[in-house]
Amino acid sequence: MSATDPVHRTADADQAAALHQLVLQSLDDDQAVDTISIPLAGKSSIADHMVIASGRSTRQVASMASKLAEKIKGETGRSARIEGLPSADWVLIDAGDVIVHLFRPEVRSFYNLERMWSFGDAPPAAGMA
Repeated sequence: MSATDPVHRTADADQAAALHQLVLQSLDDDQAVDTISIPLAGKSSIADHMVIASGRSTRQVASMASKLAEKIKGETGRSARIEGLPSADWVLIDAGDVIVHLFRPEVRSFYNLERMWSFGDAPPAAGMA
């Protein structure tokens, strides 16, 4: 799959929910920090859920991203598109129904995606005024 190939979304809400749970469980297993999930259904057409989490180092972020992509492929048969893996400061995983952002903490607080995508539902990230 090239970087320009679209990742397909499913019309099945149960499959989307199962993928969301797979993502959350994988990140929990890999000891992701400050994992949040933002529901996008009805707010955006790009995905049903956006998951944002942090790793303690670039090595942990890269490892979580690689393992998650393998689990998604193994469970769904679909390849997730990954961007940012070489530097692993911010890794984006597009799994179709679920978009995952994995950050180092400093990079996460700089971009503050929670605030941008929460549509006013979430408080500012820790350390942000």
